Amino acid sequence: MTGTLPDTYADKDVSDLTADEAAAEHAVLAAAIAHHDRAYYQQDAPEIDDAEYDALRRRIEAVEAWFPELRTADSPTQRVGAAPAAGFAKVRHRVAMLSLGNAFEESDVVDFIARIRRFLSLADDAGLAMIAEPKVDGLSCSLRYEDGVLVRAATRGDGQEGEDITRNVQTIDDHNLPKTLKDAPAVVEIRGEIYMTRNDFRELNERQAAAGRTVFANPRNAAAGSVRQLDVAITRDRPLRFFAYTWGEISAPLGETQSGVRARFADWGFALNEPAALCHSAEELLAHYHRIAEERATYAYEIDGVVYKVDRLDWQERLGYVSRAPRWAIAHKFPAEQAHTILNNISIQVGRTGALTPVAELEPVTVGGVVVSRATLHNEDEMARKDVRKGDTVIVQRAGDVIPQIVGVVLERRPVGAERFEMPDHCPDCGSEAVRPVGEVVRRCTGGLICPAQAKERLKHFVSRDAFDIEGLGGRTMEQFHNRGIVTTPVDIFTLQDRNERGFKDHPPLGNWQGWGPKSVKKLFAAIDERRRIPLDRFIYALGIRHVGQATARLLARVYGTWPAFRAAMEAAADPDGAAFRELTDIDQIGRVMAEEIVAFFHEPHNRELLDTLAGAAGDGEPTAGIVTVEPFEAPDSGAGDTPIRGKTIVFTGSMETMSRPEAKARAEMLGAKVAGSVSKKTDFVVVGADAGSKEAKARELGVTVLSEEEWRTMIDEQA
Repeated sequence: MTGTLPDTYADKDVSDLTADEAAAEHAVLAAAIAHHDRAYYQQDAPEIDDAEYDALRRRIEAVEAWFPELRTADSPTQRVGAAPAAGFAKVRHRVAMLSLGNAFEESDVVDFIARIRRFLSLADDAGLAMIAEPKVDGLSCSLRYEDGVLVRAATRGDGQEGEDITRNVQTIDDHNLPKTLKDAPAVVEIRGEIYMTRNDFRELNERQAAAGRTVFANPRNAAAGSVRQLDVAITRDRPLRFFAYTWGEISAPLGETQSGVRARFADWGFALNEPAALCHSAEELLAHYHRIAEERATYAYEIDGVVYKVDRLDWQERLGYVSRAPRWAIAHKFPAEQAHTILNNISIQVGRTGALTPVAELEPVTVGGVVVSRATLHNEDEMARKDVRKGDTVIVQRAGDVIPQIVGVVLERRPVGAERFEMPDHCPDCGSEAVRPVGEVVRRCTGGLICPAQAKERLKHFVSRDAFDIEGLGGRTMEQFHNRGIVTTPVDIFTLQDRNERGFKDHPPLGNWQGWGPKSVKKLFAAIDERRRIPLDRFIYALGIRHVGQATARLLARVYGTWPAFRAAMEAAADPDGAAFRELTDIDQIGRVMAEEIVAFFHEPHNRELLDTLAGAAGDGEPTAGIVTVEPFEAPDSGAGDTPIRGKTIVFTGSMETMSRPEAKARAEMLGAKVAGSVSKKTDFVVVGADAGSKEAKARELGVTVLSEEEWRTMIDEQA
């Protein structure tokens, strides 16, 4: 592969390309640039000179300028360096690395404090100390020390599994990241952010430019790309730093308060994200937030908000976690940057569940350092509320500095005759009727499995990062495979290599496709093989069942444990009056609507046939193996160890006196129990408070053990 422009439509001016020609050339250019990026950034063995490489970059930038719909998140113009390489080993986090919930308005902060007080049953005048510290915009990293020595460093990844970057992290200066700790627990994981200062970033880019190399878009991308270099020498040459702000697995407590642990981090030699403040009210938190926002430009590093954390660690433990974030912390983000641009057109995007989403096609505009050409309009009600029309000048911002959205319309610039947009009543992809169910805001295609748009989006979801996460099989590649008919179901992914070797009916082998070669084909098949084993929660999420996100998938996996048990239970739940359906709806956070969607998925014969091939079937005879292995769910270690309620089903009823109901439920789940909403023969304990009502009566009728609140606290070794 050379750096000269690939033989597609290189002899044409970009403005003369048709949409199909542009898409074909973009795919070839993207593959060529990715190849040369890997050679340069990962292998330190460039195959072309800088001028040839720059010609490729200029051409793809020109294509995207004329055809902005081709500028997606995985486009080379949106990346710095090479993607994380297969050369990094995977690390399973002993304690999950979770993200933070966000606050965007001051009222969100007030509500956050109120929720904590309700959860802990704190009186309005009871003290509640909070630490407020800057939110550094870098790459999350976990450092594991054993007997005071750094033995492993890992990225956050998906929170459950990250990449082993130990060798690269060892290159960071000891003044920011000590390699040994004095008087540390036998095992301690220090977590924080790898970052680059503004000055270091500017000097790095000056060196890159002087050498004729690609400059980085921002300090965060520069830090992330530097840490993920396969060549440690490249990382060693980059000015990386580290802030410590939390911890993961520990063999002994680090202190009694967040502020106390911060002081211990400093004693060990870690740099801390400053300025931090100990606050005692929402008013004090907001005052510190505004102070940091005003001084933001003077800090040596990039920040995108302020993080608030409950100071007392025993209260953090009581508050626990919800979904993928702690209840005891929140990130108060700075306002999103906004820009004005023209709305050129409104198109309809059909999602994997059939939802028709209006999308604004925008005149490309830079917002927060990123070029935005498309923004979601959410649904027809939201469009009507904002009165967005073709030709309007609109105000665009990136929500949470990530997702582009239209904030409003500049009405005085509206062109004469601009008409309201009418949502289609038929699917633009398959022609099926598009209906809006009563009580819902989303219009959906009724085509189901015959709709190519839904099938394509389901496949993209199946291989997405939090599902099967197959390297090299991103959205663009999956779309290419689907459009050519070689991958139309998830099963086709895992038979692709065999079919490629036998020969496709209507297409040449992959190695002969534009943008593909023997090495890239071999790498893709290796990546597919690596994902033939998958944890249960990821597999459930990958199925793309409506209403089932990552948190729900993990909840279902924890309750049912194994794929055979989960599938059998869901098929048995087809009877809405049966025990299996009641058991499903008894799970805390699983409502009837969600349960019906899950059951409907397993009731569909086509889905069952696919699952038989994909994950194996039991049926009436001997179990059969599938082409993938679904591993039993392993919950991250909560540190609770074996407890008297692990695996038990518990129902709480009535008013608790020494803890709130939400805290009681959270504590039970933390100790390994399953919390149900109603009493059945499968219930192990019913914990009753004041005014327990019918649930206590039913428990006694069924012979289920009934515990008072005091007996419950004694069972879990807590004193009221």
